[in-house]
Amino acid sequence: MARERRSIPIEADEPAGDGGPDEAARFIASAVSELAPMARRHRLETLAHLLDMAQMEADELVRANMQRKGQ
Repeated sequence: MARERRSIPIEADEPAGDGGPDEAARFIASAVSELAPMARRHRLETLAHLLDMAQMEADELVRANMQRKGQ
């Protein structure tokens, strides 16, 4: 089954109705930090690696946005 993709641009300062991009990035970083160890526990190394990369990207987005806002 194909997943629908939406390409609606979201302005960084405009909430998306779910807390905005900052909150989404924080939530994603937190969620994948819990999922990566589970993947490793079950020897799903490639998946664990991808989850680690997703966490790094989400953390970087949060950091960059905080610097941009001067926090």
